Amino acid sequence: MRIEPYTNTIDVEDYIRDYVNVEEFLEYCKKCRNYDKKWSCPSFAFDPIDYWKKFEHLKVYGKKIFLKDDENVNMDNFEEYIYKIKAEMMDELYEEEKKIPGSVALGAGSCAYCGEDNCQKKYNQPCKFPDKIRYSIEALGGNVGLTARKLLGINLLWCEENELPEYFVLVGGLLY
Repeated sequence: MRIEPYTNTIDVEDYIRDYVNVEEFLEYCKKCRNYDKKWSCPSFAFDPIDYWKKFEHLKVYGKKIFLKDDENVNMDNFEEYIYKIKAEMMDELYEEEKKIPGSVALGAGSCAYCGEDNCQKKYNQPCKFPDKIRYSIEALGGNVGLTARKLLGINLLWCEENELPEYFVLVGGLLY
C-alpha cells in the first residue's frame, strides 16, 4: 500500500472566505444517507460559521492512497479498505490534538467511531463517545475538492463504472 501524505496551513478567516459555503454543501449533505443520522453530520444545532470562527488556523491533512498499486483492493472491498485508512488517519489527528491545547481535529468524512450505521443520533440518543466525535470539513460547509486542489495540489478522483480510480484522497484537518 502506497500512501502519500500532504499538509498545508491556512488562516481560518481566509478559509471561510475562499472555501466555505455552508448553504451549498448542506444541500449535498441532505442527499447523503448520513444526513440527520450521525452526530457528526448536519443538521446541527449550531451555525457552522460560528464553529469555524472559534479558531485562528486550519492545518489541512491529506492522504493520497494509490489504489492501482495494491492488488489486494478491489470494488468489493474498497469501502472497508478506505475505512481502515480513515480510522488510522483519525487516530493520527487525535494525536495532533494532544500537541496543541484547544485544537480540534476535522475527520475525513463522517464519523465512524461507533461503526458505519451505529450512531445513536438516529435513535434520538446522545453520542456514546462525545470525546471522540469530530466533524468533517464538508459537514461544516467546506469545499473538500477545492481544498485538496488548491491547498494540497491534489485533484480528487472517483470510482467510475465500477472501476477504481488510480488513487483516492482523504482530507481532514486540525483547527487551532
